Amino acid sequence: MADRFHQTCFQIEAADNVCTALSDLEPGWVKVTGGPAYPAIAIAAPIKNGHKLANRPIGAGEAIIKYGIAIGEATRLIGAGEWVHLHNCRSRYDARSSTLDPETGAPTDTRYK
Repeated sequence: MADRFHQTCFQIEAADNVCTALSDLEPGWVKVTGGPAYPAIAIAAPIKNGHKLANRPIGAGEAIIKYGIAIGEATRLIGAGEWVHLHNCRSRYDARSSTLDPETGAPTDTRYK
Protein backbone atom coordinates (compact mmCIF):
# COMPACT_ATOMS: atom_id res chain seq x y z
CA MET A 1 0.00 0.00 0.00
CA ALA A 2 1.40 3.39 -0.96
CA ASP A 3 2.04 5.86 1.83
CA ARG A 4 -0.55 8.66 1.59
CA PHE A 5 1.56 11.06 3.63
CA HIS A 6 4.02 13.34 1.88
CA GLN A 7 4.92 15.32 5.00
CA THR A 8 6.55 14.05 8.17
CA CYS A 9 7.27 15.19 11.69
CA PHE A 10 9.13 13.40 14.49
CA GLN A 11 8.06 12.82 18.10
CA ILE A 12 11.16 12.24 20.24
CA GLU A 13 9.65 10.67 23.40
CA ALA A 14 6.32 8.91 23.95
CA ALA A 15 5.32 11.50 26.59
CA ASP A 16 5.92 14.48 24.27
CA ASN A 17 2.93 16.65 23.34
CA VAL A 18 4.87 18.26 20.49
CA CYS A 19 6.72 16.91 17.48
CA THR A 20 9.24 18.53 15.14
CA ALA A 21 8.67 19.29 11.45
CA LEU A 22 11.20 17.42 9.29
CA SER A 23 10.62 19.78 6.34
CA ASP A 24 8.50 22.84 5.60
CA LEU A 25 4.93 21.65 6.15
CA GLU A 26 1.87 22.78 4.21
CA PRO A 27 -1.76 22.47 5.37
CA GLY A 28 -2.98 18.88 5.25
CA TRP A 29 -2.09 15.59 6.90
CA VAL A 30 1.35 14.99 8.42
CA LYS A 31 2.73 11.57 9.35
CA VAL A 32 4.17 11.39 12.87
CA THR A 33 7.20 9.11 13.28
CA GLY A 34 9.20 8.09 16.34
CA GLY A 35 6.63 6.15 18.38
CA PRO A 36 3.76 8.61 18.57
CA ALA A 37 0.45 8.30 20.37
CA TYR A 38 -1.22 9.64 17.22
CA PRO A 39 0.19 8.42 13.87
CA ALA A 40 -0.99 11.47 11.89
CA ILE A 41 -1.90 15.10 12.53
CA ALA A 42 -3.91 17.51 10.38
CA ILE A 43 -2.43 21.00 10.16
CA ALA A 44 -4.27 24.11 9.00
CA ALA A 45 -1.35 26.51 8.43
CA PRO A 46 2.23 26.21 7.15
CA ILE A 47 4.92 25.24 9.69
CA LYS A 48 8.64 25.72 8.97
CA ASN A 49 11.23 22.96 9.01
CA GLY A 50 12.56 22.33 12.51
CA HIS A 51 9.65 23.99 14.29
CA LYS A 52 7.35 22.34 16.81
CA LEU A 53 3.70 21.44 16.34
CA ALA A 54 1.23 20.14 18.89
CA ASN A 55 0.44 16.45 18.49
CA ARG A 56 -2.69 16.87 20.62
CA PRO A 57 -4.54 19.81 22.20
CA ILE A 58 -2.45 21.53 24.90
CA GLY A 59 -4.39 23.54 27.48
CA ALA A 60 -3.50 27.04 28.65
CA GLY A 61 -0.96 26.74 31.46
CA GLU A 62 -0.10 23.13 30.53
CA ALA A 63 3.53 22.13 30.11
CA ILE A 64 5.01 21.87 26.62
CA ILE A 65 6.75 18.47 26.67
CA LYS A 66 9.69 17.70 24.35
CA TYR A 67 12.51 15.21 25.01
CA GLY A 68 10.20 13.84 27.73
CA ILE A 69 10.63 17.01 29.84
CA ALA A 70 8.81 20.32 30.23
CA ILE A 71 10.45 22.93 28.00
CA GLY A 72 7.83 25.63 28.51
CA GLU A 73 4.19 26.41 29.15
CA ALA A 74 1.24 27.12 26.86
CA THR A 75 -0.03 30.70 27.20
CA ARG A 76 -3.37 29.74 25.63
CA LEU A 77 -5.11 26.66 24.26
CA ILE A 78 -3.00 25.20 21.45
CA GLY A 79 -4.92 22.99 19.03
CA ALA A 80 -3.64 19.69 17.68
CA GLY A 81 -1.53 20.38 14.60
CA GLU A 82 -0.91 24.01 15.53
CA TRP A 83 2.55 25.63 15.39
CA VAL A 84 4.05 25.83 18.90
CA HIS A 85 6.31 28.85 19.22
CA LEU A 86 6.77 32.20 20.98
CA HIS A 87 3.24 33.41 20.16
CA ASN A 88 1.53 30.67 22.22
CA CYS A 89 4.06 29.46 24.79
CA ARG A 90 6.64 30.82 27.20
CA SER A 91 9.51 29.65 29.31
CA ARG A 92 8.76 28.74 32.91
CA TYR A 93 12.21 30.12 33.77
CA ASP A 94 12.28 33.41 31.86
CA ALA A 95 9.25 35.69 32.29
CA ARG A 96 10.40 37.81 29.35
CA SER A 97 10.16 34.97 26.80
CA SER A 98 6.49 35.66 26.02
CA THR A 99 7.39 39.18 24.79
CA LEU A 100 9.70 37.98 21.98
CA ASP A 101 8.72 38.38 18.34
CA PRO A 102 7.69 34.94 16.97
CA GLU A 103 9.52 35.41 13.65
CA THR A 104 12.78 37.04 14.74
CA GLY A 105 13.01 36.30 18.47
CA ALA A 106 13.72 40.00 19.07
CA PRO A 107 12.39 41.61 22.24
CA THR A 108 9.20 43.60 21.68
CA ASP A 109 9.28 45.25 25.11
CA THR A 110 12.47 47.24 24.43
CA ARG A 111 12.69 50.39 22.33
CA TYR A 112 15.97 51.43 20.78
CA LYS A 113 16.60 55.05 19.77
